[in-house]
Amino acid sequence: MRNLRRTGSRSDPRQRCATRISALTGIGAEPSKGENMEHPVINTWTGDQASIDSCDASVRALMGWEGIVIRDPEVDPVDLLDAYLKRTAAESCGQCIPCRLGTAQLVDLMDDIVGGRGSEKTLEQIRFLVLQISRTARCDIGRTMAKPVVDLMDNFQADFLAVINNERPVRRGSYASVVTAPCISACPSNVDIPAYLENVRMDRWSQAMATVRADCPMPGTIGRVCVRPCETHCRRSRLDEPLAIRAVKRFLADEEMAAKLDADTPPPPAKPGRVAVIGAGPAGLSCAYYLGKQGYRCTIFEAQEGPGGMAAYGIPSYRLPRQVIAHEVAMVEKQGAEIRYGIKVGEDIRLDELLGKGYGAVFLAVGAPESSKMRCEGEDAGYRCFMTGVNFLAEAARGRTPLSGKRLVVIGGGNVAMDCVRTARRIGFDDVNLLYRRTEAEMPADPQEIEEAKEEGVHFHHLVAPVSIVADGEEITGLKCQRMELGEPDASGRRRPVPVQGSEFVIDCDTIIPAVGQVCVVDCVLPEEDALTPWKTLVVDQTTFQSETSHIFGGGDCVTGPATLIKALAAGKHAARFIAEYLEAGQCTGKPIDILRKLITPDTVCDPQETFAYPGQTLRAHPEIMAPDVRIGSFDEVEKGFSAAQARVEAARCLRCYRLMLSAI
Repeated sequence: MRNLRRTGSRSDPRQRCATRISALTGIGAEPSKGENMEHPVINTWTGDQASIDSCDASVRALMGWEGIVIRDPEVDPVDLLDAYLKRTAAESCGQCIPCRLGTAQLVDLMDDIVGGRGSEKTLEQIRFLVLQISRTARCDIGRTMAKPVVDLMDNFQADFLAVINNERPVRRGSYASVVTAPCISACPSNVDIPAYLENVRMDRWSQAMATVRADCPMPGTIGRVCVRPCETHCRRSRLDEPLAIRAVKRFLADEEMAAKLDADTPPPPAKPGRVAVIGAGPAGLSCAYYLGKQGYRCTIFEAQEGPGGMAAYGIPSYRLPRQVIAHEVAMVEKQGAEIRYGIKVGEDIRLDELLGKGYGAVFLAVGAPESSKMRCEGEDAGYRCFMTGVNFLAEAARGRTPLSGKRLVVIGGGNVAMDCVRTARRIGFDDVNLLYRRTEAEMPADPQEIEEAKEEGVHFHHLVAPVSIVADGEEITGLKCQRMELGEPDASGRRRPVPVQGSEFVIDCDTIIPAVGQVCVVDCVLPEEDALTPWKTLVVDQTTFQSETSHIFGGGDCVTGPATLIKALAAGKHAARFIAEYLEAGQCTGKPIDILRKLITPDTVCDPQETFAYPGQTLRAHPEIMAPDVRIGSFDEVEKGFSAAQARVEAARCLRCYRLMLSAI
């Protein structure tokens, strides 16, 4: 067999898209085992070939916005087109005439071909219609359909003619599909962002919130503190500015809270098999929420006196008010979850005891609550006014004043460091300094947090690393530092900081907070036979979240290491599906939809070289921000929410970048 590969003009297929929606399985009967169609293997995909070449061997064919890939000659191209056009028609929103009427007519035309009533003119009509829809449809479901359809018809004309001339029957197969958009794929939880934006635009608030909650159980939290990967990959940024996706999500959550509505559905009747969730942080809460949606009751064991994990004890209330967390935890409890506070699994109860108490599975979501060392002489000496960033924020969250002094130094460049310096300004420190060993361009913190910290009077010192603490007895008097310069990139992809010889200096200070990273504590709760990485994270299957001990699952920071809140929520959501499968079947395996989700990433859809004919059409809406001189005087929320009018106008900027991929599996 020959391999036909066509390459397009796109030199770099980065920035491409995302996943959504359900798998279609079992369309038609099982494939026939008799006749061999003898057609060549075809690859017209103009996108990321590395992803295509490395995709799972069970993927026999692909059909999507970049073309077609037929790896198995047993796949019937006529049936493949029939399934693709039916899926396209099902996804049409019906808001533009070409797609609404055209896709329905395409389904009818394919029914004629498959039913033996077609002709060569029918093929010409299909070609004409897909080209017209692609030129005139509003969203990418219709606009991207021409290439794969035309590629399939051009490369398999003989197969279509054979069916039309009744020389062979159509061989039915099974298919899976995902609908994609750049923002959906960039979101770790694959929230259907264009759908809820569309509902906001049309004032369908409850439908919008239901869409969000299908994949995000804490919209008020995420609507405030998410690092917004969806906005980073928003295709609208190539036209003017990315959508304020996070702010619209927050608007929905705030409206629901203000109206005291409960848009969530009650849980179904309880099923046999209770689940123990270790940790009431974002991953654990998400897992319990979605298990409750499937009828499985959970008990959450939390070591702290309250819920939320790092969302509550690591994010200051000026960014995330506590009443928001309380509301969303209550929503988890309404799905049947029970939370037991002040219980340390590993000390108060052993993990292996839980099975004897009737729990059929365990989900570990213990996070990364310990602080990394900054490798600075004197950090373990027990000086007064020295406290790690994690502990400092936790104490401040409890309403305490953990440290006092005149001149504070925070070491680090992430969001924890930003929260520390901004919290310090609010508890009375007038001279707050942040030291970071790279430049601002390499700082992992949210740029908005960096800018707001500057507005609040925080002094930034870049290319500086700590060497040793200077002290008089137990009192800190300064921090000896060394200037750095950037060398070659390290494992993180950022340029590695290299010490500048002879550049040591001392910065005067009486209080030091290191905020250079966090450490997992899975080894405190796991049985010895479970595999851990050298970083004390749990080894799990990347699809099912199942560990080497079959009834133990894990997700969030205790698996990935310190990561984002939305990643933790996503891990809990995805793990819940496989925990339910394990309880029902005794094992869990990936589904076709999971294979496609791994194939489609933010870097495999949209063309980075894409240009728009009329750039700069609209501007992004920005929430109101409290003035710096006012906000540093309290822990009141800094960022205000959108009004209904702002949310509606912002949602209308969405380009509906949906795209469809269908696979024969």
